[in-house]
Amino acid sequence: MGELFRSEEMTLAQLFLQSEAAYCCVSELGEIGMVQFRDLNPDVNVFQRKFVNEVRRCEEMDRKLRFVEKEIKKANIPIVDTGENPEVPFPRDMIDLEATFEKLENELKEINTNQEALKKNFLELTELKHILRRTQQFFDEMEDPSLLEESAAQYDPNDVIRGAPLRLGFVAGVIGRERIPTFERMLWRVCRGNVFLRQAEIEDPLEDPTTSDQVHKSVFIIFFQGDQLKNRVKKICEGFRATLYPCPETPQERKEMLAGVNARIEDLQMVLNQTEDHRQRVLQAAAKTVRVWFIKVRKMKAIYHTLNLCNIDVTQKCLIAEVWCPISDMDSIQFALRRGTEKSGSTVPSILNRMQTKQTPPTYNKTNKFTSGFQNIVDAYGIGSYREINPAPYTIITFPFLFAVMFGDLGHGVLMTCAALYLVLRESRLMAQKNDNEMFSMVFAGRYIILLMGIFSIYTGIIYNDCFSKSLNVFGSGWSVRPMFDSRVGGNWTVLQLDPAIDGVFKGPYPIGIDPIWNIATNKLTFLNSFKMKMSVVLGVIHMLFGVTLSLFNHLYFQKPLNIYLGFIPEIVFMASLFGYLVILVFYKWVAYDAQTSRDAPSLLIAFINMFLFNYNDPSNRALYSGQMVIQSLLVVIALACVPCMLIVKTLVLRRQYLWRKHLGTQNFGGIRVGNGPTEDEAEIIQHDQLSQHSEEEHEFNFADVAVHQAIHTIEYCLGCISNTASYLRLWALSLAHAQLSEVLWSMVMHIGLSSRSFILLSIVFFFFSVLTVAILLIMEGLSAFLHALRLHCFSSFVIVWKML
Repeated sequence: MGELFRSEEMTLAQLFLQSEAAYCCVSELGEIGMVQFRDLNPDVNVFQRKFVNEVRRCEEMDRKLRFVEKEIKKANIPIVDTGENPEVPFPRDMIDLEATFEKLENELKEINTNQEALKKNFLELTELKHILRRTQQFFDEMEDPSLLEESAAQYDPNDVIRGAPLRLGFVAGVIGRERIPTFERMLWRVCRGNVFLRQAEIEDPLEDPTTSDQVHKSVFIIFFQGDQLKNRVKKICEGFRATLYPCPETPQERKEMLAGVNARIEDLQMVLNQTEDHRQRVLQAAAKTVRVWFIKVRKMKAIYHTLNLCNIDVTQKCLIAEVWCPISDMDSIQFALRRGTEKSGSTVPSILNRMQTKQTPPTYNKTNKFTSGFQNIVDAYGIGSYREINPAPYTIITFPFLFAVMFGDLGHGVLMTCAALYLVLRESRLMAQKNDNEMFSMVFAGRYIILLMGIFSIYTGIIYNDCFSKSLNVFGSGWSVRPMFDSRVGGNWTVLQLDPAIDGVFKGPYPIGIDPIWNIATNKLTFLNSFKMKMSVVLGVIHMLFGVTLSLFNHLYFQKPLNIYLGFIPEIVFMASLFGYLVILVFYKWVAYDAQTSRDAPSLLIAFINMFLFNYNDPSNRALYSGQMVIQSLLVVIALACVPCMLIVKTLVLRRQYLWRKHLGTQNFGGIRVGNGPTEDEAEIIQHDQLSQHSEEEHEFNFADVAVHQAIHTIEYCLGCISNTASYLRLWALSLAHAQLSEVLWSMVMHIGLSSRSFILLSIVFFFFSVLTVAILLIMEGLSAFLHALRLHCFSSFVIVWKML
């Protein structure tokens, strides 16, 4: 349980795996997920490693599965996902999988090719059918069809000399409906108005065989005279991607062709239906196992990729690997290696050997389904160094509490708790459904965070005595209103202002939370603003002091006394001298002044500003207590003295330590010690202390870099104390905004239904009130409070833990 508050203790271990058992051993290690392999071949090209061919084969199988998945999704067939975690196939099973995927891919490609050809033929026949129908209508619309049929023959110039009638040629085809206007203008300009165009729209959209999109087309027929115009017309049709079809000249031939086309369309439709049925059966069968295939192939690929990180001994019979693993899980890793060896049938056991190293191990924090969400919140802004304090356990309490301070409402907290409780109680069934909705997956992953936020919101809602913008009068108000009416407002019963200075008005505090009488008082906002603003400052300073205090445990664990004396102590003194003192003033003002003397109480804001300006002669803001000037002046001087201590002293001490270690001051000439440095025993102690403080080999000390780093850290810390304290005022601002939005929604929506006597109108109004409450107050306001709580955690407090090292 203690490891929950600090990252796991890691060790570097060496694995000796037999070649025939390496695959199964790595598979078992991957299933438990407790080791991190190191690359022992950093200088070897990826394409020159031992198992690169196996990785390529796995990538090819993955590509084929992606093709099958794409076809399944295109056919709108649901992919079955039972949540099964299949075992990794043996290497000898790769050939069978490759053959299965190759057969499935070829079959689908063949079906798609045949189907595309059939659809293309079907489209051509359908377009030809529409052309035959429409052209017959064009000819029927002519006043003298016989004359048109005669003129449709080829034009002979000698006929003009003999006075014979002109004969017109024509072409018919299909073009996209959106291209008709441009197509017509181009024909008119190129042919100089010597062609006649008739077009009609095809009512039903046609399916494009290549993209399967529905396109709208039109039938056209163009009459022209002469071969020159004919060539121009065909070139224009080709440029506009119009499809031309042969059209008989006589009605009888057109009728016979139309009958043949209809018969071919019916036969082709039957073949298309059979092809589509066969394709659906193939895809439905693949949809049942494609997820399992994906898992198997990707596991195999991960295993071979991991094996490429290993070294191979000279005998080619053993693989050597180096892994980072938690010390507490060494037995589980040994057991996994034993299982892998037994599964492979090898008689030689795998060896796990711990190694000594000065390299810094990776940071690993164990989580479960409850703590994983809070750990993700912390890791989203940075992962701490090895063996640092883990802020996630403290975030379990502080994060939902700060959220609830901004979201405090009993009714809204109950709704949020019920929603989260539903996700928690039905988590097994919801996980089995494998919902692909990204928003739902995100909310489901944070179900325990939402549950705690709802529970804490119920608590703060009780403290604020706020339930859907209304107060609950459970214990009876502690105010006596009638005497206040008589003496303060002269019988004006429409105004209620609470003033505890009037005798007999205030009988005692409400047992828990804010008195419900404040809900109808005219000075409600004044009271709540003062209360919540001071509460925000108090909670913020406590939160930041707690974050800085956590760094002390890091310094103690890593045995860094210099960071304690010249880092932690000046920082905690700086913050406590200024902002800790402000918190004390808040409590002191609450205790020292009662209802009779509260009007004469000085302003804390003005007093805090005068504290920095050393201005104690302000007549408008008298002292809070005797000796205030001396104490405040001393605190400011102490806080200012902490700045050079962090900025300069620590850097100079680090430099002197480095020079002391570099020049030990001892030179032995014939056994005689020369120099003013430390003795040999002292030098040995210093070197031992330095090795215990640094896990890696010491780098060359650069005074400029250390000074700049320390200056940046000091300035950032000092300015951060001021800005972050002001940032915690968002607790007050968002709490006030949430309460006001809730009150506006009640008065402008729900009040309408309650003021009417119609049950139907009340039901309608309540429906809109519920929808707006969920959409605005629960979702939008909840998300806003969540983001602000996230900001306060990541920049105001817990990141300080990581900055200390």
